[in-house]
Amino acid sequence: MTSTQGRIRVALVVTRMIAGAGGVALRGALALDPARFHVTVLAARDGDLLEDAADAGFDVVRLLHMRPEIAPRQDLAALREVAAHLGVGGYHVVHTHSAKAGLIGRVAARWHGTPAVVHTFHGFPFHSYQSRARRRTYITIERALGRITDRFLAVGASVAAEAVRLGIAPAERIRAIGSAINHVPPATPASRSEARNKIGIPGGASVVGTVGRLDFQKAPGDVVAAFARMRSDVHFVWIGSGPLQEEVKRKVAAAGFGERFHLLGERRDVAELLPALDVFAMASLYEGLPCSIVEAISCGIPVVATAVNAVPEVVVPGRTGLLVPPAKPEQLARAIQHLLEHPDVGGRLAAAARDNLGDRFQVEVLGRDLTETYMSALDQRAHMTRTAPVAGAA
Repeated sequence: MTSTQGRIRVALVVTRMIAGAGGVALRGALALDPARFHVTVLAARDGDLLEDAADAGFDVVRLLHMRPEIAPRQDLAALREVAAHLGVGGYHVVHTHSAKAGLIGRVAARWHGTPAVVHTFHGFPFHSYQSRARRRTYITIERALGRITDRFLAVGASVAAEAVRLGIAPAERIRAIGSAINHVPPATPASRSEARNKIGIPGGASVVGTVGRLDFQKAPGDVVAAFARMRSDVHFVWIGSGPLQEEVKRKVAAAGFGERFHLLGERRDVAELLPALDVFAMASLYEGLPCSIVEAISCGIPVVATAVNAVPEVVVPGRTGLLVPPAKPEQLARAIQHLLEHPDVGGRLAAAARDNLGDRFQVEVLGRDLTETYMSALDQRAHMTRTAPVAGAA
């Protein structure tokens, strides 16, 4: 283990170190000055980015009991497990990502008196597809956790605004950030041909695709229903796996799509596969600000997405992409078909979208945001300690 003398010790507590929240957490950690910060990652033991974190020189703790789903006994065991690690780590900052790790990590950090507690909202655990009682419970929990959190980061301005509006985070302690991505080069005819060869798609075909987990949030059933309305020469590519993978396979088989619907599973070469697409499509029912959309825009691919949460910050209707309502596969299909039939429109939107990104999603910008946030939280805690009244003083 590398010496940590004189450095600020940061514990990143993440539910699972996988693409999405785990990727943003890892890229942010990589952007921190290693001479100033020492990072330890604590996450469920099966995340495929844990090896990347270890290879980068970070200490890695594979948590035995952390689970993304609600499981009271496992959650209590995970709390004890995280608390035990934090208790001996001597951390100055505990930074949590996602809902489950946000609850367990923040409670454990306050249990051990960690000087600064930071949480990143990549979205929220509550949404309009839940019952009112469940949604209300989640909001109440987030408000309670907000009272033990020194600083908040939110992936997307609308996510930050929602946290303020609901009384989860006060205005002076929350900052909107971008879903930082590694550099994605613009697609070229050569990279397009190579990507299609990798997937097994004819060079002249029309190709639509997405990147994301096959779960309820990403609405894969709506994608299949939209695809059924498209021309018979169109191919669809889904990069990612998840709990609905087998169900989607059955739906694709039942619809008779044959070899035109490509379920690629988890891939480490997403940036190399994106050039295969003519249109990037996202059907999510709710979101923060997905890295996959930013990566597609960086690659120069026109985007059709659902008008949810922070997505309109980068997919501006008619200017940098097309937006459709969630759970409306017929409208999703029509918007995709419009871009396939009018590549000049798609090209104009893609170019404007790429210009619109600016530097907001660069890893270096996230590194500066993290550094400023950590130091601000630590400075505030130090000030509170200096000015606290002495017991027994007159």
